Amino acid sequence: MATVRNAKIEDATRLVEIYDYYVKNTAITFEWETPSVSEFEGRMKNTMKFYPYLVIEDEGRVLGYAYAGAFKGRRAYDWACEMTIYLDHDAKKKGLGRQLYEALESALKNMGIINLYACIGAPEIPDEYLTNNSIEFHSHLGYELVGTFHKCGYKFNRWYNMVWMEKVVGKYKENAIDVKPYIN
Repeated sequence: MATVRNAKIEDATRLVEIYDYYVKNTAITFEWETPSVSEFEGRMKNTMKFYPYLVIEDEGRVLGYAYAGAFKGRRAYDWACEMTIYLDHDAKKKGLGRQLYEALESALKNMGIINLYACIGAPEIPDEYLTNNSIEFHSHLGYELVGTFHKCGYKFNRWYNMVWMEKVVGKYKENAIDVKPYIN
């Protein structure tokens, strides 16, 4: 049975292996070059200062990771965050993504986050680099499409749209309580 745990900086090498597939073979990420392990470690450390960074593993092998980050860099947006998830490309369709995302959503809700956002590459016509699987995954988890940016990402000599999806996991209060940092 797969388990979710807090990521450790020592996981970076494995997480880069997972991410590398998506950089080189898909338009799921609009990044063109795979970051080095040290750059990835820096990204992880920056995220872990405030937000959860989780991995899912089975029999000691990390099969995916998910984390949240600031939606925008202004105080008024503290109750919103952006979600990110990547699974080993051979570990899809096993419920791992749902298990990992639900754990991340729960941690964020406990922090006081209300709005969850996913920024997703979207093809006008699905191709070998990008399908609608990410949109469908988020829809199954209760996210709703809230916006489309047309042809804003360019990779593999073609243009891709980007969509934003949203899920509300908390209640809006007139006197909002400050969001608490995630405790590892």
